[in-house]
Amino acid sequence: MDPISAAITEHDADAYVMYASSRDADMRYLTQFTTSDPFVFFKKQGEKGTIIVSQMETGRASRESTATVMTRTQAGLPDIMKTEQDPTRATAKMIAGMAGKKILVPPQFPHGLATVLGDYCSVSVDSGTVLSMRAKKSRPEIVTMKRVQKVTESAMEKAVTLIRKSSVKKGILHYKGVPLTSEYVKFVMHCHLLELGCNAEDTIVSCGGDTAIPHMTGTGALKADEPIVIDLFPVEEKTGYYADMTRTVVKGKPSQDISEMYDALREAKQVGISRVKAGVPGSEVHATVVDYFKDCGYESNTKGFVHNLGHGVGLHIHELPTVGPAGKVLEKGNVITIEPGLYYTGIGGVRLEDIGAVTAKGFDKFTKFSEELIV
Repeated sequence: MDPISAAITEHDADAYVMYASSRDADMRYLTQFTTSDPFVFFKKQGEKGTIIVSQMETGRASRESTATVMTRTQAGLPDIMKTEQDPTRATAKMIAGMAGKKILVPPQFPHGLATVLGDYCSVSVDSGTVLSMRAKKSRPEIVTMKRVQKVTESAMEKAVTLIRKSSVKKGILHYKGVPLTSEYVKFVMHCHLLELGCNAEDTIVSCGGDTAIPHMTGTGALKADEPIVIDLFPVEEKTGYYADMTRTVVKGKPSQDISEMYDALREAKQVGISRVKAGVPGSEVHATVVDYFKDCGYESNTKGFVHNLGHGVGLHIHELPTVGPAGKVLEKGNVITIEPGLYYTGIGGVRLEDIGAVTAKGFDKFTKFSEELIV
Protein backbone atom coordinates (compact mmCIF):
# COMPACT_ATOMS: atom_id res chain seq x y z
CA MET A 1 0.00 0.00 0.00
CA ASP A 2 1.35 3.44 -0.92
CA PRO A 3 1.96 5.90 1.97
CA ILE A 4 -1.00 8.17 1.15
CA SER A 5 -3.40 5.21 0.95
CA ALA A 6 -2.04 4.03 4.29
CA ALA A 7 -2.68 7.47 5.80
CA ILE A 8 -6.22 7.46 4.39
CA THR A 9 -6.83 4.08 6.04
CA GLU A 10 -5.32 5.20 9.34
CA HIS A 11 -7.65 8.21 9.50
CA ASP A 12 -10.69 6.31 8.19
CA ALA A 13 -10.99 8.84 5.37
CA ASP A 14 -12.38 8.60 1.86
CA ALA A 15 -9.62 10.64 0.19
CA TYR A 16 -6.54 12.77 0.64
CA VAL A 17 -7.04 16.33 -0.61
CA MET A 18 -4.73 19.26 -1.34
CA TYR A 19 -5.51 22.78 -2.56
CA ALA A 20 -2.43 24.79 -3.51
CA SER A 21 -0.32 26.05 -6.38
CA SER A 22 2.86 24.24 -7.38
CA ARG A 23 4.78 26.63 -5.15
CA ASP A 24 3.72 24.18 -2.46
CA ALA A 25 6.44 21.54 -2.65
CA ASP A 26 4.07 18.72 -1.65
CA MET A 27 1.72 19.61 -4.51
CA ARG A 28 4.54 19.77 -7.03
CA TYR A 29 5.89 16.45 -5.77
CA LEU A 30 2.54 14.65 -6.02
CA THR A 31 1.42 16.08 -9.36
CA GLN A 32 4.57 17.11 -11.29
CA PHE A 33 2.49 20.03 -12.55
CA THR A 34 3.64 23.64 -12.28
CA THR A 35 1.28 26.59 -12.11
CA SER A 36 1.04 29.76 -10.06
CA ASP A 37 -2.73 29.33 -9.51
CA PRO A 38 -4.06 26.99 -6.81
CA PHE A 39 -5.78 23.80 -7.93
CA VAL A 40 -7.26 20.68 -6.36
CA PHE A 41 -5.56 17.33 -5.95
CA PHE A 42 -7.40 14.36 -4.50
CA LYS A 43 -6.51 10.72 -4.15
CA LYS A 44 -8.64 7.84 -2.96
CA GLN A 45 -7.25 4.69 -1.41
CA GLY A 46 -5.43 2.53 -3.95
CA GLU A 47 -6.26 4.86 -6.82
CA LYS A 48 -4.18 7.23 -8.90
CA GLY A 49 -4.38 10.85 -7.85
CA THR A 50 -6.54 13.34 -9.77
CA ILE A 51 -6.07 17.07 -10.30
CA ILE A 52 -8.88 19.50 -11.03
CA VAL A 53 -7.73 22.44 -13.18
CA SER A 54 -9.25 25.15 -15.33
CA GLN A 55 -10.07 24.38 -18.95
CA MET A 56 -7.18 26.52 -20.20
CA GLU A 57 -4.67 24.40 -18.23
CA THR A 58 -5.99 21.01 -19.33
CA GLY A 59 -3.69 20.49 -22.31
CA ARG A 60 -0.52 21.41 -20.45
CA ALA A 61 -1.54 19.49 -17.35
CA SER A 62 -2.19 16.37 -19.45
CA ARG A 63 1.37 16.60 -20.76
CA GLU A 64 3.13 17.40 -17.50
CA SER A 65 1.22 15.80 -14.66
CA THR A 66 1.53 12.25 -13.43
CA ALA A 67 -2.03 12.53 -12.09
CA THR A 68 -5.33 12.08 -13.89
CA VAL A 69 -6.52 15.45 -15.20
CA MET A 70 -10.09 16.69 -14.73
CA THR A 71 -11.55 20.08 -15.63
CA ARG A 72 -13.59 22.14 -13.20
CA THR A 73 -16.54 21.64 -15.53
CA GLN A 74 -16.17 17.86 -15.31
CA ALA A 75 -16.03 18.23 -11.53
CA GLY A 76 -19.33 20.13 -11.58
CA LEU A 77 -18.14 23.57 -10.52
CA PRO A 78 -20.16 25.63 -13.06
CA ASP A 79 -23.38 23.90 -12.00
CA ILE A 80 -22.56 24.44 -8.32
CA MET A 81 -21.97 28.14 -8.92
CA LYS A 82 -25.47 28.56 -10.35
CA THR A 83 -26.75 28.35 -6.79
CA GLU A 84 -23.60 29.08 -4.76
CA GLN A 85 -22.02 32.44 -5.60
CA ASP A 86 -19.28 32.40 -2.96
CA PRO A 87 -16.19 30.94 -4.69
CA THR A 88 -14.76 29.36 -1.55
CA ARG A 89 -18.00 27.60 -0.69
CA ALA A 90 -18.42 26.51 -4.31
CA THR A 91 -14.91 25.05 -4.33
CA ALA A 92 -15.56 23.28 -1.03
CA LYS A 93 -18.78 21.78 -2.34
CA MET A 94 -16.99 20.62 -5.51
CA ILE A 95 -14.23 18.98 -3.44
CA ALA A 96 -16.73 17.20 -1.20
CA GLY A 97 -18.64 15.98 -4.22
CA MET A 98 -15.53 14.46 -5.79
CA ALA A 99 -13.56 13.32 -2.73
CA GLY A 100 -16.22 12.05 -0.32
CA LYS A 101 -17.62 12.75 3.12
CA LYS A 102 -14.41 12.13 5.05
CA ILE A 103 -11.27 13.83 3.78
CA LEU A 104 -7.69 14.00 4.96
CA VAL A 105 -5.72 17.20 4.33
CA PRO A 106 -2.07 18.22 4.86
CA PRO A 107 -1.07 20.57 7.70
CA GLN A 108 -0.62 23.52 5.29
CA PHE A 109 -4.16 23.22 3.84
CA PRO A 110 -5.84 26.67 3.70
CA HIS A 111 -7.68 27.28 6.97
CA GLY A 112 -10.55 29.22 5.42
CA LEU A 113 -11.29 26.49 2.88
CA ALA A 114 -11.01 23.79 5.54
CA THR A 115 -13.51 25.65 7.72
CA VAL A 116 -16.05 25.84 4.90
CA LEU A 117 -15.41 22.21 3.93
CA GLY A 118 -16.59 21.31 7.42
CA ASP A 119 -20.12 22.19 6.30
CA TYR A 120 -20.00 19.47 3.63
CA CYS A 121 -17.74 16.76 5.05
CA SER A 122 -15.51 15.90 7.98
CA VAL A 123 -11.91 17.07 7.76
CA SER A 124 -8.90 15.42 9.40
CA VAL A 125 -5.34 16.76 9.33
CA ASP A 126 -2.50 14.49 8.25
CA SER A 127 0.75 14.47 10.22
CA GLY A 128 3.05 15.02 7.22
CA THR A 129 2.92 11.91 5.04
CA VAL A 130 4.05 13.66 1.86
CA LEU A 131 6.87 15.44 3.66
CA SER A 132 8.18 12.04 4.76
CA MET A 133 7.79 10.67 1.23
CA ARG A 134 9.81 13.56 -0.16
CA ALA A 135 12.66 12.86 2.26
CA LYS A 136 13.61 9.65 0.40
CA LYS A 137 14.81 10.59 -3.06
CA SER A 138 14.47 8.34 -6.08
CA ARG A 139 17.35 7.73 -8.47
CA PRO A 140 16.00 10.33 -10.96
CA GLU A 141 15.71 12.89 -8.16
CA ILE A 142 19.30 12.24 -7.10
CA VAL A 143 20.50 12.58 -10.70
CA THR A 144 18.69 15.92 -10.89
CA MET A 145 20.18 17.19 -7.65
CA LYS A 146 23.69 16.18 -8.70
CA ARG A 147 23.17 18.25 -11.85
CA VAL A 148 22.01 21.27 -9.85
CA GLN A 149 25.02 20.90 -7.56
CA LYS A 150 27.39 21.03 -10.55
CA VAL A 151 25.75 24.28 -11.63
CA THR A 152 26.06 25.58 -8.07
CA GLU A 153 29.76 24.81 -8.02
CA SER A 154 30.29 26.62 -11.32
CA ALA A 155 28.68 29.71 -9.77
CA MET A 156 30.82 29.33 -6.65
CA GLU A 157 33.88 29.22 -8.88
CA LYS A 158 32.84 32.58 -10.36
CA ALA A 159 32.76 34.07 -6.86
CA VAL A 160 36.06 32.60 -5.72
CA THR A 161 37.75 33.66 -8.97
CA LEU A 162 36.66 37.27 -8.43
CA ILE A 163 38.16 37.21 -4.95
CA ARG A 164 41.32 35.46 -6.10
CA LYS A 165 41.91 37.95 -8.94
CA SER A 166 41.18 41.00 -6.81
CA SER A 167 43.89 43.41 -5.71
CA VAL A 168 44.24 44.90 -2.25
CA LYS A 169 44.20 48.65 -1.63
CA LYS A 170 44.22 49.91 1.95
CA GLY A 171 42.80 46.63 3.18
CA ILE A 172 39.90 46.57 0.70
CA LEU A 173 39.57 44.14 -2.21
CA HIS A 174 39.36 45.79 -5.62
CA TYR A 175 38.37 44.33 -8.99
CA LYS A 176 38.97 46.25 -12.21
CA GLY A 177 39.80 49.37 -10.25
CA VAL A 178 36.74 49.51 -8.00
CA PRO A 179 35.97 47.96 -4.59
CA LEU A 180 34.78 44.37 -4.82
CA THR A 181 31.50 44.21 -2.92
CA SER A 182 29.31 41.49 -1.55
CA GLU A 183 26.54 42.72 -3.82
CA TYR A 184 28.67 42.44 -6.96
CA VAL A 185 29.84 38.91 -6.15
CA LYS A 186 26.22 37.85 -5.63
CA PHE A 187 25.20 39.56 -8.88
CA VAL A 188 27.84 37.66 -10.87
CA MET A 189 26.81 34.33 -9.35
CA HIS A 190 23.11 34.98 -9.90
CA CYS A 191 23.60 36.00 -13.55
CA HIS A 192 25.58 32.83 -14.16
CA LEU A 193 22.89 30.71 -12.53
CA LEU A 194 20.16 32.27 -14.66
CA GLU A 195 22.07 31.39 -17.80
CA LEU A 196 22.07 27.76 -16.66
CA GLY A 197 18.38 27.55 -15.75
CA CYS A 198 18.65 28.21 -12.02
CA ASN A 199 17.98 31.12 -9.71
CA ALA A 200 18.92 32.01 -6.15
CA GLU A 201 17.72 34.21 -3.33
CA ASP A 202 19.20 35.17 0.05
CA THR A 203 22.70 34.20 -1.08
CA ILE A 204 25.31 34.86 1.59
CA VAL A 205 28.58 36.66 0.84
CA SER A 206 29.58 37.99 4.26
CA CYS A 207 32.95 39.26 5.38
CA GLY A 208 34.87 40.03 8.57
CA GLY A 209 32.75 40.58 11.65
CA ASP A 210 29.55 39.75 9.76
CA THR A 211 30.71 36.14 9.39
CA ALA A 212 30.19 35.64 13.14
CA ILE A 213 26.43 35.80 12.41
CA PRO A 214 25.62 32.57 10.50
CA HIS A 215 22.88 33.92 8.20
CA MET A 216 24.11 37.49 7.73
CA THR A 217 23.84 37.90 3.94
CA GLY A 218 26.61 40.50 3.77
CA THR A 219 26.91 43.95 2.29
CA GLY A 220 29.57 46.40 1.15
CA ALA A 221 33.22 46.07 0.22
CA LEU A 222 35.07 42.84 0.97
CA LYS A 223 38.23 43.05 3.07
CA ALA A 224 41.65 41.50 2.82
CA ASP A 225 42.90 39.09 5.51
CA GLU A 226 39.31 38.52 6.71
CA PRO A 227 37.10 35.42 6.31
CA ILE A 228 34.55 35.60 3.50
CA VAL A 229 31.68 33.12 3.87
CA ILE A 230 29.87 32.24 0.63
CA ASP A 231 26.66 30.22 1.06
CA LEU A 232 24.80 29.49 -2.17
CA PHE A 233 21.58 27.47 -2.49
CA PRO A 234 20.01 27.81 -5.96
CA VAL A 235 16.91 26.09 -7.34
CA GLU A 236 16.54 24.68 -10.83
CA GLU A 237 13.55 26.36 -12.47
CA LYS A 238 12.50 23.36 -14.57
CA THR A 239 12.40 20.79 -11.75
CA GLY A 240 12.16 22.84 -8.55
CA TYR A 241 15.06 21.00 -6.90
CA TYR A 242 17.70 22.77 -4.82
CA ALA A 243 21.39 22.31 -4.17
CA ASP A 244 23.33 23.83 -1.27
CA MET A 245 26.97 24.55 -0.51
CA THR A 246 29.15 26.86 1.58
CA ARG A 247 32.81 27.77 1.34
CA THR A 248 34.95 30.14 3.40
CA VAL A 249 37.91 31.92 1.78
CA VAL A 250 40.44 34.60 2.68
CA LYS A 251 42.31 36.89 0.29
CA GLY A 252 45.56 37.51 2.09
CA LYS A 253 46.63 36.21 5.50
CA PRO A 254 43.96 35.10 7.98
CA SER A 255 44.39 35.60 11.70
CA GLN A 256 45.72 32.72 13.75
CA ASP A 257 42.29 32.28 15.34
CA ILE A 258 40.59 31.93 11.96
CA SER A 259 43.29 29.56 10.68
CA GLU A 260 42.93 27.31 13.71
CA MET A 261 39.12 27.42 13.54
CA TYR A 262 39.23 26.50 9.88
CA ASP A 263 41.60 23.56 10.43
CA ALA A 264 39.21 22.21 13.08
CA LEU A 265 36.25 22.87 10.78
CA ARG A 266 37.66 20.87 7.86
CA GLU A 267 38.31 17.91 10.11
CA ALA A 268 34.88 18.24 11.76
CA LYS A 269 33.19 17.99 8.38
CA GLN A 270 35.04 14.78 7.64
CA VAL A 271 34.20 13.43 11.09
CA GLY A 272 30.51 14.11 10.41
CA ILE A 273 30.61 12.58 6.94
CA SER A 274 32.31 9.46 8.30
CA ARG A 275 29.32 8.79 10.58
CA VAL A 276 26.65 9.12 7.88
CA LYS A 277 24.94 5.97 6.65
CA ALA A 278 21.46 4.47 6.59
CA GLY A 279 20.33 3.39 10.05
CA VAL A 280 22.34 5.98 11.98
CA PRO A 281 20.31 8.72 13.74
CA GLY A 282 20.95 12.27 12.56
CA SER A 283 21.27 13.21 16.23
CA GLU A 284 24.21 10.83 16.58
CA VAL A 285 26.01 12.33 13.58
CA HIS A 286 25.50 15.81 15.02
CA ALA A 287 26.69 14.75 18.49
CA THR A 288 29.87 13.28 17.02
CA VAL A 289 30.82 16.69 15.63
CA VAL A 290 29.88 18.44 18.89
CA ASP A 291 32.23 16.09 20.73
CA TYR A 292 34.99 16.69 18.21
CA PHE A 293 34.71 20.45 18.56
CA LYS A 294 34.74 20.10 22.34
CA ASP A 295 37.99 18.14 22.12
CA CYS A 296 39.40 21.01 20.04
CA GLY A 297 38.35 23.57 22.66
CA TYR A 298 35.30 24.99 20.87
CA GLU A 299 31.84 25.38 22.41
CA SER A 300 28.58 24.21 20.87
CA ASN A 301 25.91 26.38 22.45
CA THR A 302 25.45 30.15 22.23
CA LYS A 303 28.81 30.57 20.52
CA GLY A 304 31.12 28.34 18.56
CA PHE A 305 29.05 25.66 16.82
CA VAL A 306 25.54 27.11 17.17
CA HIS A 307 23.35 25.30 14.64
CA ASN A 308 22.43 21.83 13.41
CA LEU A 309 25.10 19.93 11.53
CA GLY A 310 22.84 19.55 8.51
CA HIS A 311 19.41 19.21 6.96
CA GLY A 312 17.54 17.54 4.16
CA VAL A 313 17.39 19.21 0.74
CA GLY A 314 14.97 18.67 -2.12
CA LEU A 315 12.01 20.71 -3.34
CA HIS A 316 12.68 22.90 -0.28
CA ILE A 317 16.11 24.08 0.77
CA HIS A 318 15.36 22.87 4.31
CA GLU A 319 13.32 19.69 4.64
CA LEU A 320 13.52 16.28 6.31
CA PRO A 321 15.60 14.67 7.63
CA THR A 322 17.23 16.70 10.40
CA VAL A 323 20.92 16.25 11.20
CA GLY A 324 20.79 17.80 14.64
CA PRO A 325 19.77 17.02 18.23
CA ALA A 326 16.24 16.08 17.09
CA GLY A 327 17.41 14.05 14.10
CA LYS A 328 15.82 10.64 13.55
CA VAL A 329 17.30 7.61 11.81
CA LEU A 330 18.75 8.40 8.39
CA GLU A 331 17.44 6.36 5.47
CA LYS A 332 18.86 5.36 2.13
CA GLY A 333 17.91 8.03 -0.40
CA ASN A 334 17.93 10.96 2.03
CA VAL A 335 19.79 13.91 0.53
CA ILE A 336 21.40 15.95 3.29
CA THR A 337 23.99 18.60 3.98
CA ILE A 338 26.89 18.36 6.37
CA GLU A 339 27.74 21.94 7.34
CA PRO A 340 29.69 22.54 10.54
CA GLY A 341 30.49 26.14 11.44
CA LEU A 342 32.27 28.09 14.17
CA TYR A 343 31.28 31.66 15.05
CA TYR A 344 32.85 34.07 17.52
CA THR A 345 32.07 37.76 17.92
CA GLY A 346 35.23 39.81 17.55
CA ILE A 347 36.97 37.03 15.60
CA GLY A 348 34.59 36.02 12.83
CA GLY A 349 33.07 32.84 11.52
CA VAL A 350 33.93 29.95 9.23
CA ARG A 351 31.63 27.38 7.63
CA LEU A 352 31.93 24.53 5.13
CA GLU A 353 28.98 22.72 3.59
CA ASP A 354 28.77 19.66 1.39
CA ILE A 355 25.66 17.93 0.05
CA GLY A 356 25.13 14.25 -0.73
CA ALA A 357 22.92 11.19 -0.51
CA VAL A 358 22.71 8.73 2.36
CA THR A 359 23.50 5.19 1.25
CA ALA A 360 23.57 1.80 2.96
CA LYS A 361 27.34 2.14 3.33
CA GLY A 362 27.88 5.87 3.83
CA PHE A 363 27.61 9.26 2.14
CA ASP A 364 27.55 9.75 -1.63
CA LYS A 365 29.01 13.25 -1.66
CA PHE A 366 27.86 15.41 -4.58
CA THR A 367 30.18 18.31 -3.70
CA LYS A 368 33.56 18.30 -5.45
CA PHE A 369 34.64 21.90 -4.83
CA SER A 370 37.97 22.92 -3.27
CA GLU A 371 38.13 23.61 0.47
CA GLU A 372 41.24 25.81 0.39
CA LEU A 373 40.97 28.76 2.77
CA ILE A 374 43.52 31.12 1.22
CA VAL A 375 42.87 32.12 -2.40
